[in-house]
Amino acid sequence: MPNHFSNEVDGQLKFYQDYLPLVDKTLKIDDILTDYTDGIVNGNLLEFKVVINDINTVLFQAIKYLSARRIKGKEIPKNILLVSLTNKKIYVFDSQEYLTHIEKVYFGGASVKTSGFSSGNPHAVLEYGKNTLDEDHLIKLLRSKQYTKINIDENCIVGWAERFYRENKGAKKSDFIGDHTGKVKIIGEIRKPEKLKEFINPYIGETNAQFHYLMDKLNDTLQKKNLGAFYTPEPYVQKSLELVRQAIKRVPEGNDYIILDRCAGTGNLEKLMSDEELSHCVLSTVEYYEYKVLLELLGDKVRNIIPPTEKEDTFNMGLVRGADALSEEYINNEIIQNYINNPKVTIILYENPPYAETTSIEHQKAGSGKSSSAWKKSFLVNEMKNEARGSSTNDLGNVFIWSAFKYYLRQPTDSYIVYSPVKYWKVQHLINQKFLGGYAFNRKHFHTNIDAMIMCALWSKEEIPKDSKKSLDLEAYNIDKEGKLLRESDVTVKRIWTIYSQYYFDKRSFPDDETDGLYLALNGKEYTGMTKRITPLFNKNIIGYMAVYSSGFDNPDLHSTLIRAGRYDGNGFFLRSDNFLEKLPMFAASRYITYNRHWTQRANIMKSADGAERFNKAVSSNKIEQDLLKILLFTTLETQNHMRSLYGSDGRFYRNELSLDNTNGDTLATVNLAKLKQGSKETDLFEQWEKVLTEAKKTENYNSKLTYSVYQIIDELNTSEKDENDKTIYNYPELNGHLNTLKTMIKEYYNSEIVPFLFEYEFLK
Repeated sequence: MPNHFSNEVDGQLKFYQDYLPLVDKTLKIDDILTDYTDGIVNGNLLEFKVVINDINTVLFQAIKYLSARRIKGKEIPKNILLVSLTNKKIYVFDSQEYLTHIEKVYFGGASVKTSGFSSGNPHAVLEYGKNTLDEDHLIKLLRSKQYTKINIDENCIVGWAERFYRENKGAKKSDFIGDHTGKVKIIGEIRKPEKLKEFINPYIGETNAQFHYLMDKLNDTLQKKNLGAFYTPEPYVQKSLELVRQAIKRVPEGNDYIILDRCAGTGNLEKLMSDEELSHCVLSTVEYYEYKVLLELLGDKVRNIIPPTEKEDTFNMGLVRGADALSEEYINNEIIQNYINNPKVTIILYENPPYAETTSIEHQKAGSGKSSSAWKKSFLVNEMKNEARGSSTNDLGNVFIWSAFKYYLRQPTDSYIVYSPVKYWKVQHLINQKFLGGYAFNRKHFHTNIDAMIMCALWSKEEIPKDSKKSLDLEAYNIDKEGKLLRESDVTVKRIWTIYSQYYFDKRSFPDDETDGLYLALNGKEYTGMTKRITPLFNKNIIGYMAVYSSGFDNPDLHSTLIRAGRYDGNGFFLRSDNFLEKLPMFAASRYITYNRHWTQRANIMKSADGAERFNKAVSSNKIEQDLLKILLFTTLETQNHMRSLYGSDGRFYRNELSLDNTNGDTLATVNLAKLKQGSKETDLFEQWEKVLTEAKKTENYNSKLTYSVYQIIDELNTSEKDENDKTIYNYPELNGHLNTLKTMIKEYYNSEIVPFLFEYEFLK
C-alpha cells in the first residue's frame, strides 16, 4: 500500500528517522538541512515530493540548488536523489552529467520557472521500503562521499576564494590565483588544486585576460580601497572621455602629448579610447594580476606600460616592482621623465585614484587599519606632508592629486582629468588650479553600494588665487537599470572656508568647574573603557556634551553626539545652560544626511562656519529666537540626541535638561519652549510626544524618578523579543507605533522648518 503524507516535511522527517541512523549516528537533521535544500547527506543531494509526477521539473529544481552551492564555494554532491514519498521511489541522477546546467546562474527561487527542462534517464530507480537490495543500495549511496568537480568562473570565484582563505589562514591572493605565464611561476590553487582537489577542476585559461573578471570579483571592498581598484562604469567612462578629448584639443600645435594613468588597473578608463588615443597612453598599475591583464589587452596598443616587460623580479609579493606611483623610483622613471623634460610634449593625466580614507571606520571595523595604511610611509606622502595641511594626507586619493600637480604637470596647457570626492577642493583646498569643466557621478555604481557624489573634473595647470573660485558647476549623471546614463539636475559645489570648532565651540572654563565628572560612551551611558581624552568636568551649568566634528557625513552617527556628560574621546565641547540654544544648530546640521539621502547630497553638502558673523549678529539682535526654539524642539525629539537621565558612579544624579518630560518639574527645554510660537506642526509634535510618554509610563521598566528623552525611551522601555522565525515582536506595540509616527513627523519637520535656516546661515553648504 502506498504511503500517504499530507506534506513533504512529514515524509522527509520519516525518511531521515528511518535511514540516518544506518548512515551515520552522529548526523542530526539540522546538520543536513542546509542552503534551503531538503537535505545534503555526504555526497548526496535529496529532493522530496509527496509524489513526483514530472521528473524534469524536480530535477531542474535540484540543479538550481547545486548551482547556488557552487556559487557559494560549497562542494557539489555527485548524486541527486529525487524521492517520491507516496510510492516510495527514488530516482538517482549523476550531477556530473548536468554540470553545464549547474554552472549556470539562476534567479528567483529554485521551485520557480522549472518547466521546459529535459532530463536524461536516471541511473537507477530504487524502491525503498519494498526491495531489500534497493534499500542496501540506498544506504551505500547515502554513505558515499563523492563529489562532482566544478569549473571556476567569474560567478563562483568569490565563494571558493572565501572558502580557501577561511580554511587556509594567512593565504594570499597569489596562493589562490597563481600565474604560470610570468617570469616567476606561481601555480596557485585554482590552476593546480591541492586543498580543493576533490571539488574543483584546474583552471585551464592560458591567458590572464581570460580571468579578468575573476580578479574583478576577488577584489573585496578593503582590497579595492588599498589598491585603488575601483572599476569605473562604462557610461561614466564615456563621459570622462569627453573631458580627455577636451584636454587633447588644448595641446599646442606641433606638440606631442601623452595620456598618463598611474593607477590604470586593467585599463578600464582606456577601453573605449580610439586606437589613436591609445597610442598616446602611458599606463601602470601596482597590482600584479592587473598588470598581466594590462600587458595582454593593451600592450601592443599603448605607447608604454610601466614596466614595459616582465623581469624575474617584477613580481613583488603580489605587487609590481617599479610600478608603485607613490615611490621615488616611479617619479624618476626614465620613460616618464623623458616626456616631462620635453617642453614639446603635453602631459594629460587621466585617473580614477583610490579615494577611501584608509583610517576610516570601515577599515577599523575590519581590523585592517594598520595594514591598509602602510602607504602612509611612502615617499610621496612624506613629501606631501611638507606642503599640505591637516587631514588631507590621510586620503590616498589626495596623494595622487597633489603629486599630479607637483611632479607631472608643468605647462598651462597640461591637464588633469580625475575622479574623486569633492572634498579635496571643497574643504581641504588641496589645489587652486583653473577648473575647465566636470561631472557629478553616483559613487554607488563604482562597486561601493554607497549613494554619494563623485566628481570627475578637468583641471588645467594654471594656478589661480585661492579665493577667486568659490563654486563649481557640474552636470550630474546617474545610471539607470538598463545601464544607460540618466541626466539629473545640475550640481553646484560651494567651497568651505571655516569649520565649526573655529567659531562655534564653547572653549570657556569656569572657576567652579570640577574635574571629577563622568566619562560617557556614545550611547549616553557611563564609559568603562581605557581611552580617555578629555578632562571630565562637572558644573551645575553644564547640561551636556556636544561632539560635532568632520565637515562631511561619512560617519554621521559617530560625528554627531549629544550626551549628558563628557564624551570619553572628546572631539567636542561642554554644553552650558547660558548659551546652549545658539549651539544647537550645529547638532541639527549634523543630522542632515540622515534625512536627505539623494546621491548628490552625500559628499557634496557639508558643514561649515562660513556664516558665523551673520549668525552671531542675528543671535545678539534676537532676530532668530523663534528659529532657535524650533531647533530646540527638534533636538529634544531627535533620536541621535543620546542624552539620558542617569545615576553616575560619582554619586551624582544627572538629569536630562533637553527633554520635554516635565513629570518631575520643568526642564531647561520646557522653560524655553514656553516662548515658542506654536503653529500646527509644533502642536502636533507636542501632542505626539505626550502619546509616547503616556505609553512609556505603562512599561515595566519605567522609572518615575527619571526624566526621559525619546532615545532613552527607545533604548530602555520599548523592549522587544525574537519569535521562532527571528522576527522582532515588540512588547508594547502602542508605544512602538507612537515612536515610529514621531520619527516620521520629526523628519518632515526638520526638512521643512530647520533645513532652510541651516543653509541660510551656512551651517550647511
